[in-house]
Amino acid sequence: MTINIITIGDELLIGQVIDTNSAWIGKAANQLGFDLGKIYTVSDTYSAIQDTLGLAIKDSDVVILTGGLGPTKDDISKKAIAEFMDDDLVHSEVSWEHIQAMFKSFGRTPLEMHKEQAKVPSSALLLENKMGTAMGMWLEHADTIIISLPGVPYEMKYIMEHQGFPKLQSRFPNLQRIEHRTLHTVGVGEGQLSEKLEDFEDSLPVGLKLAYLPNVGKVRLRLSKTKASSGDLDLDKWTAKMRTSVEPYVFGEGETSISEALGQYLKEKDLKMGTAESCTGGFISHLITGISGSSAYFEGSVVSYSNEVKIKVLNVKEETLISYGAVSEDVVREMLKGLLNFLSIDVGIAISGVAGPTGGTKDKPVGTVWVAVGNKEKVEVRLLNISKSRQKNIEYSATRALGMLWQFVRTNY
Repeated sequence: MTINIITIGDELLIGQVIDTNSAWIGKAANQLGFDLGKIYTVSDTYSAIQDTLGLAIKDSDVVILTGGLGPTKDDISKKAIAEFMDDDLVHSEVSWEHIQAMFKSFGRTPLEMHKEQAKVPSSALLLENKMGTAMGMWLEHADTIIISLPGVPYEMKYIMEHQGFPKLQSRFPNLQRIEHRTLHTVGVGEGQLSEKLEDFEDSLPVGLKLAYLPNVGKVRLRLSKTKASSGDLDLDKWTAKMRTSVEPYVFGEGETSISEALGQYLKEKDLKMGTAESCTGGFISHLITGISGSSAYFEGSVVSYSNEVKIKVLNVKEETLISYGAVSEDVVREMLKGLLNFLSIDVGIAISGVAGPTGGTKDKPVGTVWVAVGNKEKVEVRLLNISKSRQKNIEYSATRALGMLWQFVRTNY
């Protein structure tokens, strides 16, 4: 059974809003056993919606649309769908009562435009939306199910989780769930991983498939059991075998982040950490403190963006800065030493680099980043040559720094 997705909105086409709806729907539908065919993104025009809907229903069993169900004049999805199905828009008392109840809970009164929002195609089955005023719609055109949802992500998710997907599962009870296992790695590229896993891949039975999914500073390894699989294929057994081949780089499974993996290990070993950040401007500490319970192991951060702060707070020697520059191995070593003393912590990260797009030189171009991790007895330093955009340089170096500290504490504690 195949699902095609249509996301509606000029804001998506011009990049003002990122389409996260398709990613969420695709992931959830795939886990239930649906095949994903195509994703379309179209403008807020009748022709774009109707033409694309005509294409989408030709090669799918289900078409899911998001966007254009609000009360304003640019919200035209319901009318476009009704015209496509040769249906009429009619007032829905159920929808109108829902809208009134939502406004009453806010202490407000709906406007005249909200009465227009309560109009729906006469053949639509309404899907309750407890997160907003726009109800979802379930329609059927020939042999294809059409589900129309609001574009607000949390409203769309609520409707699909509570009604959309359950109804689809009832309609298609014989779906074969597609299973996945994911390992997260850091400190190694996909090419190196591929070399290490060459024998493993060659030994995979029919029905198991390995995918390499690189991201900023890390690579996911996704092992999937496809619908074509036959026999008893133990996905957990094969995942464990894969992990053995790349164990030094694997920091977690499923949805685990490097921040979570590091924090869990620090808690287990009762270690305290901190960061001294220059080019990342506190981004590393942001990733750490984004994890609930991080106060158990994270003491704090010194954002030493200026040389003056490096000198006064972290005790970096002025002559070191003059001789080697702020972006150097010598400076990050001294930053780390000063951090360990200043915060009285067990381990830490120090980082300094040229994030860009300005500030680079011939000797230290944009993307040159030095990272030091360690404790008072042992320090490990690495030079990163990234040469990406400013934000990617920050994200990549932060991830690599966390990965370095994760590997350091695993090796030394």
